Amino acid sequence: MAEEKNNRPAERVVVEIYGNSYPLKTDDPQHMKMLAAAVDKKMKAMSRSVRSFDERKIAVLTTLQIAEEYYKLKKDYDELVDLLDEK
Repeated sequence: MAEEKNNRPAERVVVEIYGNSYPLKTDDPQHMKMLAAAVDKKMKAMSRSVRSFDERKIAVLTTLQIAEEYYKLKKDYDELVDLLDEK
């Protein structure tokens, strides 16, 4: 996160996720805020679906949900690249 990207220096940004503040360094504060807002939204939705106040449980279940979404997208992407390579 703290690495320079596009020759921009890392900046400090504070994001809030599920009621907790996290000071982070990033070369793209707006992007980091967008990611944090997405995670916050998913954690809030997860807490409603599991009806739990255990932040650790909600965080782990949300992480698993995000990982599942990532692997489905990666599988679809890999299949698409394979199809394009065949042509």
